[in-house]
Amino acid sequence: MPTVYITAPPDAADRIAETVVEERLAACVNRLSTTSTYRWEGEIHHDEEAILLAKTTDDAYADLEERVLEVHPHDVPCIERFDENDVLDSFAQWRADSVR
Repeated sequence: MPTVYITAPPDAADRIAETVVEERLAACVNRLSTTSTYRWEGEIHHDEEAILLAKTTDDAYADLEERVLEVHPHDVPCIERFDENDVLDSFAQWRADSVR
């Protein structure tokens, strides 16, 4: 079962998290504040962002990715899939039950 790492501007993060949970594409989304330093169009940028960790399933991942692309304000959003090798069975069951 994957966890999806997404970065977003703080003012868009709540909407993204709410959308994927409401639409049952993720069981839950954790939000952390961070400062990102990155290169974009040849320049170095430093921006406040939110890290979103979305707990989803293998079957729902593609739909979650597609939906985040639709609602995310960036042209090239960070969406990375992390696959766990070991997950507490009760947590895995709750996640599976919470995602369509």
